[in-house]
Amino acid sequence: MRTALSGLTTRGRCLLAAGFAAGVCAAVLNERDLLRVAAFVIALPLLAAWLATRARVGLHAARFLAPSRVPVGAAAEVKLDLRSTGRLPTGGLMLEDTVPYALGARPRFLVERLPRNTPTSLRYPLKPVMRGIQQVGPLMARITDPFGLAEFDRELAGRSRLVVVPRVVRLSGLPGGSGMGAGDDGSVRLRAGQGEDDAVVRQYRQGDDLRKVHWRSTARRDELMVRVEERPWRGGTTVLLDHRVYAHRGSGPTASLEWAISFAASICLHLHHFGHQVRLVSEDGRVLAGGSSDGGHSDHVVLDSLAALQGSHRRELSGGMDPGAGQEVIAVLGGLSPASAEELVRYRPRGTRSLAVLLDVNAWSGGTDAAAPEPEDARRLLGGAGWGVAIAKPSASMQQVWQELCASAGSRGPSFRSEVG
Repeated sequence: MRTALSGLTTRGRCLLAAGFAAGVCAAVLNERDLLRVAAFVIALPLLAAWLATRARVGLHAARFLAPSRVPVGAAAEVKLDLRSTGRLPTGGLMLEDTVPYALGARPRFLVERLPRNTPTSLRYPLKPVMRGIQQVGPLMARITDPFGLAEFDRELAGRSRLVVVPRVVRLSGLPGGSGMGAGDDGSVRLRAGQGEDDAVVRQYRQGDDLRKVHWRSTARRDELMVRVEERPWRGGTTVLLDHRVYAHRGSGPTASLEWAISFAASICLHLHHFGHQVRLVSEDGRVLAGGSSDGGHSDHVVLDSLAALQGSHRRELSGGMDPGAGQEVIAVLGGLSPASAEELVRYRPRGTRSLAVLLDVNAWSGGTDAAAPEPEDARRLLGGAGWGVAIAKPSASMQQVWQELCASAGSRGPSFRSEVG
């Protein structure tokens, strides 16, 4: 009885109070007709509360997500199966499924009549705008009687897990000297034999060994050119993701951190498609995902690890070790201070291929953040140490940034390749 009374609405409580008042007046005035009216008025909200309670007991629901993992911006569908096992049909049922703001508005359904033992299906779409491990639910039902005298809230279904992975952009091409046979990579073989290095001719950079000047190319191009012998990219590749909160700007789906995570995911899947063994690490050397011979499942491992990735609170890149562990490195970096750039240069072997994408985080903040590191400063430091560097801006597509990065690795086209002798 106490449970039933707790579900009375304001209308039901007022009607119940009016019934008791009429009963007291009937007793004082000795009016039997008024007493009958009072009894009816008291019984009506109590009966409505009891029927709503019985309907609540016999309700069951199940939730199904299709699919259970979805990229940012793609659509998913939620299916709700309702069933009433009570003796009486259920009516006046208000349903509301709890949905995080990153997935859209909360859906609401009004079920006027739910037949007994007859399943009813409800569907609504989801379109996530932010990556993450999202929880859909619980499903709450508000049961009312036709007169609005009583209502009860009940949880019909718990929470369901939806994995929202980063958006992946399809890239094309590989850095020069990758040894993957991907077309025009700007590298040629100087010597025949097993295990030889690839040779790439590029412009002279400060700090290069003058003994490796390629005089024939220098004479043809009228600028100082050097020969760089590099190992082909048949081994493993490490993708370094800088996810420091301090190094990024913006918020929500358009933040520079979300762009960096999406670009890192695109690189990992692109290299894995060409047979690379990709290892994804954070700025402190922590391994986020490592793909070896696990086939296509490594793509899911990479995407799932990035879906749950949160920003780091480190201030500088100071891992104290080579982040690539001897492998080739592609670093996706936020705002990089000169001290952090020197850390990367200090621990990376000079003869090992190293590429970096520097995000112009000041552009992500609308150009109003004077404290944001200038990417050109880090570009000079890394480029002087032999790194290939590309700068990313919000206005540039990921494919454009990737092409610039491939070009910085030494790709110069077929005419440039013929100059090596």
